[in-house]
Parts: sequence; structure tokens; C-alpha cells
Amino acid sequence: MKKYDKLTFISRSDTCRAPMAEALLQTKLLLEDIIVDSRGMIVLFPEPINPKAQEVMGQNELSMQDHEAIQLTRDDFDDRTLMLTMELEQKNKILETYPAEAKNVYTIAEYCGRTGDVESPLGKDISAYAECFSILKEMIEKLAEVIKEEDEK
Repeated sequence: MKKYDKLTFISRSDTCRAPMAEALLQTKLLLEDIIVDSRGMIVLFPEPINPKAQEVMGQNELSMQDHEAIQLTRDDFDDRTLMLTMELEQKNKILETYPAEAKNVYTIAEYCGRTGDVESPLGKDISAYAECFSILKEMIEKLAEVIKEEDEK
């Protein structure tokens, strides 16, 4: 039985890491039954995806061209939504800000049985974005396996 109906990736601004993770996970056919989206911890207005992130995604035949950053709110939490942050600090901030609502909140690494953060490439050159994409791609492969195993239980 399916454990979650929705998975939300969370990053600082929802313009780079979280949308890249969203696009990568949406390519996994076994997860068609899960709604995948992303949110930002600090979103002042609906920005598009970072141009360098989009360039790296385009090089990998993915696109989030129509993406607009969305602020994380308490309405995003429920029992059937898995929330995955890019950094431990983000997870802790969510647990502090939304103590009553925050359910199923993990770092992406933690949920995949790993350690460490997915560091932000913002402000760096295109190779940093490519490295971030590569790290996310590896994590998403593992995440898809973990979710599939959970659903088979």
C-alpha cells in the first residue's frame, strides 16, 4: 500500500535544488501515483528557476521552464505528504516554525539512509550546478528505491 500521496522537496528559495529534485523524481515511472512538487523556505515573489539550474537540466533533457517558486506554508503539511529538505538546518527550521503541523519531515539524505546536506550552488559557476544536479540524481535514484520498498510493505 502506498505510504504517501505527495512528496514535496524544500530548499531555500525554490529556484534551484528543490525544482531540480522535483524534475528528476517526476521521471521515475514507478512513482506516477505520487504528486511531486517543491517549496521554498524564503520566497518573496514567484521567481522562475535559476538560469544555470535550467541550463544543467536542459543538458540532461529535463526542464522546469514553467516553474515558479512557492513559499512553504502550514497548509503544505499533512499525514500523507513526505517533506524532504536539502539541508539539516532547513529541516530543523521547519520543525521549529511549524511544531504542530510538521509531519514526515526529513532531509533527503536522511530519508535515503545517508548523511550530509545537498549544498546550494547559488552564486557559483555552472560546474557547481552540474555537481549539485549529479548529487541530486544519485539521491533521487536511491529515493525512488526507498519509496518503492515502502509501498511494497
